[in-house]
Amino acid sequence: METIAMPFIFIYHVVHYILLTPKRILNYSYSGVLAVIDKLSKGKVSERKEKREKEYSAILEVEQMMNNTNNTSKNKILNNKGEEISFRYKIRNNNGKIVNYTIEGPSETEVKMFLQNEGYEVLEVTPRKVYDIDVNIGGKFNAADLSFSLTQLSTYLKAGIALVDSVRILEKQSEKPEQRKVYQKVVYELLKGENLSTAMERQKDKFPTLLVNMIKTAELTGDLTSVLDDMADYYTSKEETRKQMVSAMTYPIIVLCIAIGVIIFILVSIVPSFVQMYKDNDATIPAITTFVMNASDFLVGNYFFIIVGVVILIAIFIYLYKKNRSFRKNAQLVIMHIPVFSKIVIYNEVYNFTKTFASLLNHGVFITDSMEVLAKITNNEIYKELIAKTIINLNKGANISESFKGSWAFPVAAYEMIVTGEKTGQLGLMMEKVANYYQVQHKALVKQMQSFIEPLMIAFLALIVGTILLSIVVPMFDIYGKIQ
Repeated sequence: METIAMPFIFIYHVVHYILLTPKRILNYSYSGVLAVIDKLSKGKVSERKEKREKEYSAILEVEQMMNNTNNTSKNKILNNKGEEISFRYKIRNNNGKIVNYTIEGPSETEVKMFLQNEGYEVLEVTPRKVYDIDVNIGGKFNAADLSFSLTQLSTYLKAGIALVDSVRILEKQSEKPEQRKVYQKVVYELLKGENLSTAMERQKDKFPTLLVNMIKTAELTGDLTSVLDDMADYYTSKEETRKQMVSAMTYPIIVLCIAIGVIIFILVSIVPSFVQMYKDNDATIPAITTFVMNASDFLVGNYFFIIVGVVILIAIFIYLYKKNRSFRKNAQLVIMHIPVFSKIVIYNEVYNFTKTFASLLNHGVFITDSMEVLAKITNNEIYKELIAKTIINLNKGANISESFKGSWAFPVAAYEMIVTGEKTGQLGLMMEKVANYYQVQHKALVKQMQSFIEPLMIAFLALIVGTILLSIVVPMFDIYGKIQ
């Protein structure tokens, strides 16, 4: 059997060898060609590879040298957290004036490029030391500044001017150097790709929390110009209210200062000369004259301690009012229970609360977020407690009105409007109406207070000066009687 199969096996191997031989020849030829090509090009390939490695090594060396130079000269300085460092720079502005400012940036080079792109001649850029004083102290925007700036910014954006260029215009037209510097920092943040709200938020306390949050909401909804207009109206109204309060208090304070000055002048300069005359003439001194004479002697002998004591008391009061929450709350409680001033303070706080709340609600801010913003912008501890109570009630699922029900610091009319707004689903509209109503009430009350205080202060001045003059004149009648 094996003998018979042998020829067939032999034929199979022969056929298989013949069929595979061309393929093997091609494989061998291909390998050989590659080997030859590799031999022929080995030198050039090696040369190119070596050249690339040398170039790469040179680049690494240059980068290392630059990093070393930067680290040595503090050209690029970041702290351990990778945050931006504050640089002090000196520039020559468009008017040819040399000014010094500070700015935050990742490196000296980027700060120089930014300043040059803004059109300034850069004279010096150096990192600030730990003990170096910031030259940009101040620059905080008040209601009057924001009213004008926001109106201008909205107008520029509506005209099709880019946001960065609009802020640049605000920077150039700003009259206060500190605020001009704040705008420059905002431009720097915008050029880095940050949003306007983020750029404003990074200026620390220069912009109000309410404005930053409203702009942040506007950026989400894409309605920036509308929010800017609303905020401009808000700060315009707030500034008008402030001016009314200042106007109402200016006259009484001036009259009071004049009265105190006149009283001190009479007691220190005039009364002592009459006292000596009374002693020389052996005049009978009545009780009122004795009191005035003792007051005069006390002022003359202790004027230094009196001035120092008054200054210290005022400083302690201001410090405690700013730093101690319990003291501030008690002081506000006292003020809010003075007959005339109580309603002025309450109406003003209700107006600010409802006006701000309406603006937040009308621009789509959630109620809980609105309450957090309201808690940050008010300085009245009584209303902060009401807002904190509102947040707790909202988390429990209760209505906003529950927190203000029965509160002496929140008028009944305002409470009923909140209840109506909750029932009708138009809380924002109702808050606007409450704000408008109490703004009018506040203005009327301020005028009434001004009309009431003016004659009261005049009567007070006349009473004090008249008492002193009477104390001087009465002993003179006794002297005149003795002469007769």
